[in-house]
Amino acid sequence: MALDNLGFNITTLIASLGIGGIAVTLALQNILGDLFASLSIVLDKPFAVGDFVTVDELAGTVEFIGLKTTRLRSLSGEQIVCANGDLLKSRIRNYKRMQERRVLFELGLLYQSTPAQLEAVPGLVRAAVEAQPDTRFERAHFKGFGASSLDFEVVYHVTVPDYARYMDVQQGINLALVRAFAGAGIGFAYPSRTVFLVHQDGAAAP
Repeated sequence: MALDNLGFNITTLIASLGIGGIAVTLALQNILGDLFASLSIVLDKPFAVGDFVTVDELAGTVEFIGLKTTRLRSLSGEQIVCANGDLLKSRIRNYKRMQERRVLFELGLLYQSTPAQLEAVPGLVRAAVEAQPDTRFERAHFKGFGASSLDFEVVYHVTVPDYARYMDVQQGINLALVRAFAGAGIGFAYPSRTVFLVHQDGAAAP
């Protein structure tokens, strides 16, 4: 108002300030978004320093939570820097807060297996799982008929979240099943194909 009273044309000045304000706002938009995301992380605590998390296809241990970025240390050793705003827009899996691990795996047996052998499989699997510490058996079922195998589905729980412990348990189960199946004469299936040859006269080839 003072400049206008002095005779200056302030229309151009006001227009310039308006354009400049819009430009500054757009430039600060991402920065302010990351700052508010950092505040949300501090208050909501979806993860903390030391937690192992996966964000989309990225995985690593949280090393630092800053005002603009969060830094992860990947399993292969490199540091991953993520904008806080991008983190909160993604699906975050926090494995540090896992209480137990549910494990599902399948077994494929030979089509030459007898009904008695197939009926024995759930019991053998249950014994192999329950022989391992920190486990809880859930089920083992003859799931269906595969292209080259008779398929069983097994589900059990590892009652501790440690990944290395889970791998030890699965290894122990696998070795126990190899021994038990060998003793029962049960064979594991592998990809195979049976070819039948027929003569032109329709007779089966020898």
